[in-house]
Amino acid sequence: MLSNEMTLELIEKAQHGDKEAKEILVTENSPLIKSVIRKYVGKNIEYDDLYQLGSIGFLKAINNFRTSFNVKFSTYAVPMVVGEIKRFMRDDGEIKVSRAIKSQNLQITKFVENFLKEHNRKPSIEEISHEFGIDECEVIFTMESSKMPISMYTPLEEDGGKSLLLMDRYTESQTSGDALDSLALKEALAGLDERDKKIVLLRFFRDKTQSEIAKVLNISQVQVSRLESKILEKMKKRLEVN
Repeated sequence: MLSNEMTLELIEKAQHGDKEAKEILVTENSPLIKSVIRKYVGKNIEYDDLYQLGSIGFLKAINNFRTSFNVKFSTYAVPMVVGEIKRFMRDDGEIKVSRAIKSQNLQITKFVENFLKEHNRKPSIEEISHEFGIDECEVIFTMESSKMPISMYTPLEEDGGKSLLLMDRYTESQTSGDALDSLALKEALAGLDERDKKIVLLRFFRDKTQSEIAKVLNISQVQVSRLESKILEKMKKRLEVN
């Protein structure tokens, strides 16, 4: 186990961008994270997802900790780990993002990072839509899925021969533009009725086919297709207004 002095030294390094220090802190405190998430096992969240959520909370604790708090780092970190899990359970419940959407989101993330390097700006939703050949609303839904827990150790890109991990990117500050986009999307979703919200949930977050949704709603596949088109058009207009 790390001494308190060594922990504080690693935290300071991590807060100044030392990725190795961050990885050491997470690895050495793995028993602490596991002890906290144990009480949430069996609550409709897989163990690996719980550990990832706990790690996210722990990384936030590293970023936000200050010695002026006058508490041990572990004392500060535990509520952050618990808070991340409870926030997920409150906001996302049992919604699961399909592997296909997770995979596409990683591809979009890599494209955005490469585009930013080449053009010194982030690509627009329209540019991402054109690159991947998908509807603009689908781009937004896919990018929104990045809020769901995926592997903290998923490779994002190669940089000078060294692989960068998702955990290296996660704790970077969200830009005001990203925050506004997220808020606009939530407002657009809030404007849908319960049936339309259910279609969005099943189609884009549970990766159900139109035929499968039709069976759930007891309507035809053709009706689902028409409703989906109307929903996407409605959301697109609301997003344009926002």
